[in-house]
Order: sequence, then structure tokens, then C-alpha cells
Amino acid sequence: MRKTILTGDRTSGKLHIGHYFGSLKNRVELQDKYDTFIIMADVQALTDNYNNPEKVSENVMNVVLDNLSVGIDPDKSNIFIQSMIPEIAELTVYYSNLVTIARLYRNPTVKTEIEQKKLLFGEKGEGVTYGFLGYPISQAADITAFGGDLVPVGADQIPVIEQTREIVRRFNSIYGDTLSEPEHLLSETPRLKGLDGNEKMGKSLGNAVFLSDTEEEVLEKVLKALTDKNKIKKYDPADPDKCMVYYYHKLFSGEEAKIVEKECRAGERGCVDCKKQLAGNISNFLKPIQEKRKYYEERPELVEEIIKRGNLNAKKRAEEIMKKVRHSMKIDYFS
Repeated sequence: MRKTILTGDRTSGKLHIGHYFGSLKNRVELQDKYDTFIIMADVQALTDNYNNPEKVSENVMNVVLDNLSVGIDPDKSNIFIQSMIPEIAELTVYYSNLVTIARLYRNPTVKTEIEQKKLLFGEKGEGVTYGFLGYPISQAADITAFGGDLVPVGADQIPVIEQTREIVRRFNSIYGDTLSEPEHLLSETPRLKGLDGNEKMGKSLGNAVFLSDTEEEVLEKVLKALTDKNKIKKYDPADPDKCMVYYYHKLFSGEEAKIVEKECRAGERGCVDCKKQLAGNISNFLKPIQEKRKYYEERPELVEEIIKRGNLNAKKRAEEIMKKVRHSMKIDYFS
């Protein structure tokens, strides 16, 4: 039997090129090798969008379309919506008894995100909700509810997988050998930086090029990209290693990137022309993705059927796991 992969995305906004290089590209390749479950994590998205549920629900379809547009095959992968699998919520409750609040606060990923959302939650984090603090528990349920063997992640998400393994070990030590420990499958692609030079390209940071952006939107964003601050005049020499435009040329411009570097260092290239060249290359890269997205956008009934089928397959798998869990916990009444 093939191993099972659990992967997915929060439905808090459209996906961007950082998602493509960080996870989507790899996800497409993995679906040929593993039983693949792709979760639309709307419940997790609500942990910091609880007061704006429309944003979460409206983006479920956007994230599904983004996955389909890059090459996810619904005949190979199961795309499903987190909130429509009640077994995940049930398992989350059981796991919440096995993890202390102190342990959740020590999770490096949680600590980092609390720091990043300081303005939202207050200077001392006093406004952090239980749902936000406990999302690693929910993620552990996401993974184990489907018997996930492997979870593709970036380096920043490894602590979440380690916490999942801790939960599984504690569950098995109390209730008997029931669940298997998942392994992380580390992405070889480093996190893509934002157009502004930020180490993270983020949906809400205003520094991302989305997979569905028009040529005009791509150009507008690229024109604002960070360049070498020491370059004052058009033909001043500059350091391309301090320029986000060159950073992206290396991803999207192929052999042209070598010319960009040479001309930049020699002061033979103006920033505006360089940015326009990059914007054109990014738009050319996105064109086939957007054409496929349009195909599915024009067939909403097909997309709905894909989601329903994914939900059904996911629920069947989760029900099998939960039968074992309830039996081990002695709560399979009247079975």
C-alpha cells in the first residue's frame, strides 16, 4: 500500500508565488507517489479571522482553484474542506487533554506567530485565544485523522510535526498502540522572500505576487520592489545581491538573470526597465496557471463535484481512524 500524505492551505486568501515554490510545485509531484489528502484549513484560518468569517469562507473556492490551476489532479488527490470532517474536531478535543498550555507556549512556531501578530493580540500576548494557541493540536488531528504518514513542510513548521509526534506517543502510551507517528517531508526550497525584502512573503503583508494576479497587478507590485538603496541615478552601478528584483530574476528569467547581474554591477541597467522585464517574465510564467484556473472558474459544478468527492473520501478515511481511537479510549458505546 502507498503511504499517505496530508498537506493543505489555510483559506484566508488567494495563494501566491511563495506558496507555489514552497509547497504547491512539490505537491503536484508527490501526488503521483502517495495517497494525497489536501486540506482546505478553514477552521484553522478562523483562529485569527474569527471576527471575519466571510473572508475565510469566500476564500475556500479561491484556494481550491489555486491548487487545481497549478496541476493538482482530482483523480490523484483528495481536496476536502476541514470543517466538513467532524472527526477532526472530535479528535482535537481528545488531544487537547494530552497537551499542557505551557507546552503550547513553548512551540517555536506558535511563539513566532504570536510575536508577528503582536498588534492583533496586544503587546504582551494577553489577547491570544485558546483556538490560536491550540492550533498545533488541531493540526495534529488533521494529520492523524487520515493516518498521515508524511507531511510536507518548510523548516518553520517542523516543530508542529514534532508536537504531533509527541501527542501520538502520549496517546498510545495511555490508550494502547493505536496511531502511527507521522514524519515530516522537508521542502528543499527555502521560503521565498517578499518583494519588500521581508524574509516572509505573506498574504496580508502586501509583498506578494498572487497566482491569479493580472499583468497590470504584477507590474504594479514589481515596480515597488526593493532595490539597492545605494543606486541613486539610473546608470549608477549597484549590487544585485541587495536587490529583490534580481532575486526574482533568478527564479523567473532563466539565462537572462546572468545578463541582469552583469549589467547591474556595471551600471548599464536602469531599475525601471529591469522591473518591467521581470514583471513580463513573471506574467508569462503565470499564464498557463491562469488559463487552467479560468477553465475551472467557468465550470463551478465540476469544482463542487471535486470538493464533494474529496470530502467523501476524507470522511471515509477519518471514520476508519476514529473507530480505532474510540475503541482504544473505551468510548465506542453500543458498537
